[in-house]
Amino acid sequence: MLRDYLKQNTLVTDGAMGTYYAQLTGSHTTLSELANIETPHIIHDIHSAYIDAGAKLIRTNTFSANTLTLGKSHHEVKTIITRGFEIAQDAGAKEHVFVAADIGPIPEMVNGESIEGDAILNEYRFIVDVFLELGADIFIFETFSSTQYLEDISRYIKSVNKDAFILTQFALNRDGFTRKGISARRIQAQIRKIDAIDAYGYNCVIGPTHLYNIIRYMEFGHDIVSILPNAGYPETINERTVYIQNPKYFADKLMDIEALGIKILGGCCGTTPAHIYEVSKRLGVKRPRLRTVPKADVEEIIHADRVSNEFAKKLSDSEFVIAVELDPPFSIDLNKTIDGARELKQGGVDIITIADSPMAKVRIDPMMMAAKIKREVGIDAMPHLSCRDRNIIALKALLLGGYIEGIRNILIVTGDPIPSSERVDIKSVFNLNSIRFIQMIREMNREIFKNSPYNIGGALNLNVSNKEIEIERMDRKIAHGAKFFLTQPVFKEDTIEYIGKIKEDRDVKILAGVMPIVSYRNALFLDNEVPGMDIPREYIEMFTEDMDRKKAEEIGISIAVDVIDRLRGYADGVYLITPFHRTHMIVTIMERAGLCKDGRR
Repeated sequence: MLRDYLKQNTLVTDGAMGTYYAQLTGSHTTLSELANIETPHIIHDIHSAYIDAGAKLIRTNTFSANTLTLGKSHHEVKTIITRGFEIAQDAGAKEHVFVAADIGPIPEMVNGESIEGDAILNEYRFIVDVFLELGADIFIFETFSSTQYLEDISRYIKSVNKDAFILTQFALNRDGFTRKGISARRIQAQIRKIDAIDAYGYNCVIGPTHLYNIIRYMEFGHDIVSILPNAGYPETINERTVYIQNPKYFADKLMDIEALGIKILGGCCGTTPAHIYEVSKRLGVKRPRLRTVPKADVEEIIHADRVSNEFAKKLSDSEFVIAVELDPPFSIDLNKTIDGARELKQGGVDIITIADSPMAKVRIDPMMMAAKIKREVGIDAMPHLSCRDRNIIALKALLLGGYIEGIRNILIVTGDPIPSSERVDIKSVFNLNSIRFIQMIREMNREIFKNSPYNIGGALNLNVSNKEIEIERMDRKIAHGAKFFLTQPVFKEDTIEYIGKIKEDRDVKILAGVMPIVSYRNALFLDNEVPGMDIPREYIEMFTEDMDRKKAEEIGISIAVDVIDRLRGYADGVYLITPFHRTHMIVTIMERAGLCKDGRR
């Protein structure tokens, strides 16, 4: 029993799991709890290394194992907790090491929305129930900022297992206060009133010296107290958060802390088996042994962010793909856009693309619109991201936000220029051009998004007189990471044939733009006022000024179907641009061109 051990001994715990896992794997963006399922041997090796270093208690790799932090179902979280407990039990069995169920704080706010108290308490009960079913009898609640929920959940544990040992730990800043502004002394006073809690202490955030200075004047009496500081304060090296390796200094400071009557010593962020080994040596733990855990092959680390990318797969498999562009609305009324996306999904579209404030007119952010469509309609959506409006910080933040929403395909564009009449009040940013933006995303794919990278697309205008310059830019985009291109609308036969010429010696996918014309005025406007558009005269003359809408739409549909038929054999798919939210025209075009689900050719 742990209580009996503590009567005679100072208990040495393990050190950090998350930061040590990141150090071994190079995976600084993945929660280590997911490795319980994906790379359990690494977690087992970490536990074993701490045990060899002298740890008599190890904590399960479950600190962040809750549905709100991981964004997973209760069933998935239960599996992660179960495997975490089993791995720790197996690692500790031979040396008869204590295994503690490790539980971190449940977030009280997710995506800007507050989580109600009952929901948080129910989440704690769910986690505790999983551990109790597995046979856990030691519980560590760590890195908390208040005693809220701890009395209720501790009493709940004791109602099921009266012999369970419960340790609660709190994170303090340098001034001795938690994130919620509660002092170390006040935490102590509150915990002493909760008879269901067996021990308390402080962990994380600060290093051993600051923690020693905070607690040195506190009276602990016969309390069982734990101190698990960070290794110190991290530095940023090569854009990585790195803790200075200071095991001997760390152990020296923990001996000062032990002299205050502290019964449980260990480490938090930045600590490693080397830190625990030095602590164990100073405490006279029998035969501690420092064992090196091999660094994991980064390729074997499977990240939580893996998302299936059907659009990219179809392109890779040389399927003829269908992308359809929708303009995001000018206002907050999303009904037309969402309804249109649903209609297009039913028609067999592979992906919806969302323009980025075309013509430099303010519309809803394309990344947010794409995420909403993906969530509510259940179809992949691809935002266009322009270089015009955001600096590098904003672009990176947008990519991170889109990524956690499951967006995996993006189209990079320069962006239409701001009208000259508005340039006094509105300034372009252009921290990057489209080529440098593509290059930046490629680097983020290698480091941050490496296991489920963004599929990067570029814009291609073949309606220019000097196509060689445009192709040169295209080649530079390919060299920097672009995998596919969406063209401006094409109509002319020589432009269509030129697509085939481009693909002869390039491993790249091209979706040819097709825009239905809806009226005579529309045809003239596109031909004369929209950059990159070149409408053949014979198509314009198929319309008349007094033609009614239905007949004009029918002609526009027939032209689009003719263009698609001529594109076959040259392009890898079509990029249909919806005119004025008339998604019914797009569905009709797809039907007549044989592109719908049951008739795709």
